[in-house]
Amino acid sequence: MPEFPPPEIAPQQDGSAPVAEPARDAPEPAPITEQEVGEYREQDRFLPIANVSRIMKNAVPTTAKISKEAKECVQECVSEFISFITSEAAEKCQMEKRKTIGGEDIIYAMVTLGFENYAETLKIHLTKLRTTSSSGHTRLEASESRDE
Repeated sequence: MPEFPPPEIAPQQDGSAPVAEPARDAPEPAPITEQEVGEYREQDRFLPIANVSRIMKNAVPTTAKISKEAKECVQECVSEFISFITSEAAEKCQMEKRKTIGGEDIIYAMVTLGFENYAETLKIHLTKLRTTSSSGHTRLEASESRDE
Protein backbone atom coordinates (compact mmCIF):
# COMPACT_ATOMS: atom_id res chain seq x y z
CA MET A 1 0.00 0.00 0.00
CA PRO A 2 1.60 3.31 -1.04
CA GLU A 3 2.22 5.90 1.63
CA PHE A 4 0.95 9.39 1.08
CA PRO A 5 2.74 12.32 2.65
CA PRO A 6 0.73 14.21 5.27
CA PRO A 7 -0.92 17.41 4.04
CA GLU A 8 0.97 20.63 4.60
CA ILE A 9 -0.40 22.44 7.63
CA ALA A 10 -0.52 26.22 7.84
CA PRO A 11 -1.69 28.31 10.81
CA GLN A 12 -5.05 30.01 10.53
CA GLN A 13 -5.18 33.77 10.17
CA ASP A 14 -6.66 34.17 13.64
CA GLY A 15 -3.75 32.22 15.15
CA SER A 16 -5.85 29.27 16.36
CA ALA A 17 -5.61 25.64 15.22
CA PRO A 18 -3.81 24.78 11.97
CA VAL A 19 -5.72 24.21 8.73
CA ALA A 20 -4.77 21.79 5.94
CA GLU A 21 -3.74 23.59 2.77
CA PRO A 22 -5.48 22.46 -0.42
CA ALA A 23 -3.57 20.05 -2.65
CA ARG A 24 -1.65 21.90 -5.34
CA ASP A 25 -1.39 19.00 -7.80
CA ALA A 26 -5.13 18.33 -8.13
CA PRO A 27 -6.41 19.06 -11.64
CA GLU A 28 -9.10 21.71 -11.96
CA PRO A 29 -12.46 20.04 -12.75
CA ALA A 30 -14.30 21.14 -15.87
CA PRO A 31 -17.01 23.70 -15.07
CA ILE A 32 -20.60 22.45 -15.16
CA THR A 33 -22.95 24.36 -17.42
CA GLU A 34 -26.40 25.54 -16.29
CA GLN A 35 -27.97 23.11 -18.77
CA GLU A 36 -26.09 20.16 -17.23
CA VAL A 37 -27.19 21.24 -13.74
CA GLY A 38 -30.83 21.37 -14.87
CA GLU A 39 -30.62 17.96 -16.56
CA TYR A 40 -28.90 16.43 -13.53
CA ARG A 41 -31.53 17.70 -11.15
CA GLU A 42 -34.43 16.62 -13.34
CA GLN A 43 -33.12 13.10 -13.80
CA ASP A 44 -31.92 12.51 -10.27
CA ARG A 45 -34.56 14.29 -8.23
CA PHE A 46 -37.77 13.11 -9.88
CA LEU A 47 -39.36 9.76 -10.53
CA PRO A 48 -39.70 8.96 -14.23
CA ILE A 49 -42.76 10.72 -15.66
CA ALA A 50 -43.88 7.52 -17.42
CA ASN A 51 -44.15 5.70 -14.08
CA VAL A 52 -46.03 8.58 -12.47
CA SER A 53 -48.36 8.79 -15.46
CA ARG A 54 -49.09 5.04 -15.37
CA ILE A 55 -49.94 5.15 -11.65
CA MET A 56 -52.19 8.17 -12.17
CA LYS A 57 -53.99 6.52 -15.11
CA ASN A 58 -54.69 3.44 -13.00
CA ALA A 59 -56.36 5.64 -10.36
CA VAL A 60 -58.87 7.35 -12.66
CA PRO A 61 -61.61 6.05 -15.00
CA THR A 62 -60.39 4.95 -18.44
CA THR A 63 -62.27 7.84 -20.06
CA ALA A 64 -60.47 10.46 -17.94
CA LYS A 65 -57.57 12.43 -19.32
CA ILE A 66 -54.65 13.81 -17.33
CA SER A 67 -52.86 16.97 -18.45
CA LYS A 68 -49.09 17.14 -18.79
CA GLU A 69 -49.08 19.87 -16.15
CA ALA A 70 -50.92 17.60 -13.68
CA LYS A 71 -48.48 14.74 -14.31
CA GLU A 72 -45.49 17.02 -13.77
CA CYS A 73 -47.02 18.44 -10.60
CA VAL A 74 -47.62 14.97 -9.14
CA GLN A 75 -44.15 13.88 -10.28
CA GLU A 76 -42.59 16.70 -8.31
CA CYS A 77 -44.81 16.13 -5.26
CA VAL A 78 -44.21 12.38 -4.95
CA SER A 79 -40.48 12.84 -5.50
CA GLU A 80 -40.38 15.45 -2.74
CA PHE A 81 -42.44 13.18 -0.45
CA ILE A 82 -40.00 10.30 -0.98
CA SER A 83 -37.05 12.59 -0.23
CA PHE A 84 -38.78 13.89 2.90
CA ILE A 85 -39.44 10.41 4.30
CA THR A 86 -36.02 9.10 3.30
CA SER A 87 -34.24 12.04 4.95
CA GLU A 88 -35.99 11.33 8.24
CA ALA A 89 -35.13 7.62 7.99
CA ALA A 90 -31.50 8.46 7.14
CA GLU A 91 -31.24 10.69 10.22
CA LYS A 92 -32.40 7.79 12.38
CA CYS A 93 -29.80 5.49 10.81
CA GLN A 94 -27.09 8.08 11.27
CA MET A 95 -27.96 8.50 14.95
CA GLU A 96 -27.75 4.70 15.33
CA LYS A 97 -24.48 4.62 13.36
CA ARG A 98 -25.93 2.46 10.60
CA LYS A 99 -25.41 2.91 6.87
CA THR A 100 -28.39 1.01 5.46
CA ILE A 101 -31.95 2.29 5.58
CA GLY A 102 -34.40 -0.55 6.13
CA GLY A 103 -38.14 -0.92 5.86
CA GLU A 104 -38.61 -0.32 9.58
CA ASP A 105 -36.71 2.96 9.27
CA ILE A 106 -39.12 4.13 6.57
CA ILE A 107 -42.09 3.14 8.72
CA TYR A 108 -40.56 4.95 11.72
CA ALA A 109 -40.06 8.07 9.58
CA MET A 110 -43.64 8.00 8.33
CA VAL A 111 -45.03 7.73 11.86
CA THR A 112 -42.66 10.43 13.12
CA LEU A 113 -43.71 12.79 10.34
CA GLY A 114 -47.44 12.22 10.89
CA PHE A 115 -48.24 9.65 8.20
CA GLU A 116 -49.42 6.90 10.57
CA ASN A 117 -52.25 5.79 8.28
CA TYR A 118 -49.84 5.13 5.43
CA ALA A 119 -47.35 3.47 7.76
CA GLU A 120 -49.91 0.81 8.68
CA THR A 121 -50.40 -0.07 5.02
CA LEU A 122 -46.65 -0.12 4.48
CA LYS A 123 -46.23 -2.56 7.40
CA ILE A 124 -48.59 -4.98 5.65
CA HIS A 125 -46.68 -4.71 2.37
CA LEU A 126 -43.33 -5.09 4.12
CA THR A 127 -44.55 -8.26 5.83
CA LYS A 128 -45.79 -9.67 2.51
CA LEU A 129 -42.47 -8.78 0.84
CA ARG A 130 -40.48 -10.54 3.55
CA THR A 131 -42.74 -13.59 3.41
CA THR A 132 -42.25 -13.84 -0.35
CA SER A 133 -38.51 -13.22 -0.08
CA SER A 134 -38.02 -15.80 2.67
CA SER A 135 -39.89 -18.46 0.69
CA GLY A 136 -37.17 -18.15 -1.95
CA HIS A 137 -39.30 -16.59 -4.68
CA THR A 138 -38.29 -13.38 -6.34
CA ARG A 139 -40.65 -11.23 -8.38
CA LEU A 140 -39.14 -12.58 -11.57
CA GLU A 141 -39.55 -16.20 -10.47
CA ALA A 142 -43.14 -15.52 -9.41
CA SER A 143 -44.01 -13.92 -12.75
CA GLU A 144 -42.29 -16.72 -14.67
CA SER A 145 -44.28 -19.37 -12.80
CA ARG A 146 -47.53 -17.57 -13.69
CA ASP A 147 -46.55 -17.49 -17.37
CA GLU A 148 -46.13 -21.28 -17.55
